[in-house]
Amino acid sequence: MSTTTQLMTAEELYMMPSDDFRYELVKGELRKMSPGSYKHGKVIGNLTGPLVQYVREHKLGVVCGAETGFKIAQNPDTVRAPDISFISQAELDRIGDPDGYWPGAPDLAVEVISPGDTVSEVEEKVQEYLQAGTRLVWVVSSRLLTVTVYRSLTNIKILTANDTLDGEDVVPGFRFLVNEIFV
Repeated sequence: MSTTTQLMTAEELYMMPSDDFRYELVKGELRKMSPGSYKHGKVIGNLTGPLVQYVREHKLGVVCGAETGFKIAQNPDTVRAPDISFISQAELDRIGDPDGYWPGAPDLAVEVISPGDTVSEVEEKVQEYLQAGTRLVWVVSSRLLTVTVYRSLTNIKILTANDTLDGEDVVPGFRFLVNEIFV
């Protein structure tokens, strides 16, 4: 006997009543995400603050928080919510200010690894972002005190505490000491 899973659309996810959890939609299947820990939130805040300030000062676009959904695939729909994201001014000018989820990938996606995240889950997200058009992905590990920088699945760089995180051509001129993320 086979069972079928009822796939959900991005629109159905958007209309769900809110509760104490965050959700992502992966190929039409709902995935529940527990709220982050204090340390997780602190790391996100330590990077978000300087990134927001830099992007605003240089009028480069907008930085979004963890509650922001990006519809990165459809039929079946995938909606991901990176811990931090950046959308360039060029994309904002092209798309506008949509209601609902952002229709596409962010230019930069930042994932801060939670204790419950598996390697395969993180790799899946990175691959989906890059395939959807994200130009730069940062994966932050509080346990290892590293940031793994992905330009593609073959162009990968691991930064340690003494290195400087660089926005490259995605957030031009943004530079931040990796060790400052973990203070």
